[in-house]
Amino acid sequence: MAHDTPTHGATENPWQQLRNLTPARIALGRAGTSMPTRAQLDFQFAHAQARDAVHLAFDHEALTAGLTHQQHASLLLQSAAKDRDTYLQRPDLGRRLSEESAAQLREHHAANPAGYDLAVVVADGLSALAMHRNALPMLERIVEHATAEGWSLSPVALVTQGRVAVADEVAELLGARMVVILIGERPGLSSPDSLGLYFTYAPKVGLTDAYRNCISNVRLEGLSYAMASHRLLYLMREACRRQLSGVNLKDEAEMPLLAGDTQNTNFLLR
Repeated sequence: MAHDTPTHGATENPWQQLRNLTPARIALGRAGTSMPTRAQLDFQFAHAQARDAVHLAFDHEALTAGLTHQQHASLLLQSAAKDRDTYLQRPDLGRRLSEESAAQLREHHAANPAGYDLAVVVADGLSALAMHRNALPMLERIVEHATAEGWSLSPVALVTQGRVAVADEVAELLGARMVVILIGERPGLSSPDSLGLYFTYAPKVGLTDAYRNCISNVRLEGLSYAMASHRLLYLMREACRRQLSGVNLKDEAEMPLLAGDTQNTNFLLR
């Protein structure tokens, strides 16, 4: 049997100290020609976490309660994917709203014909866990920046079984000139709770990823909420000035260590 310490047959790896600086699977060591037991068990545990994150149900009721506590209105919507199995097998259905949800937004827009400067969407994506852990603190910062800029905000649209492109339909139906979607990213073996932000200027159904800007790996162990909101604000300001987003809008925001940003402990992001 392989063991995970040099005193029980495992070979010590000279890179061991580097593991203190990264969650990446480096310097795992070996026991003969095999991986040490502890490294193998850690891998299996991380794989189980990633798998569970994909299938975890979206707790939109908790998010709605949190938004109400923050005094933000919300709308509960559903993509055209009726359940999780359909969502995983038919990505196209996750990119469009159900007929009932589309009708709900048309009704809302009829009552608010002026539209909004910014639509904010939250979708479970491939990790509802990312939403449960990161959505509310990230939303708080987005709303704070948008309010400071004088931009009108839509109610937060909570979309179950949603993919990135569903935000374009939400924003188009709400009459919004910009949209940002917070969505659970595909879980990695060290990041089952990674949040992605996708921003689009002049959103409409049918746009490709070339028209979107992405800010990835927003979580406690990754890019901090303060840094992510700082980068997003830069993109939104530039999009308003240049009237475009996506590949023609580069993220050139200066990234200082923000005052009070104690969340980020990754020295590579400081």
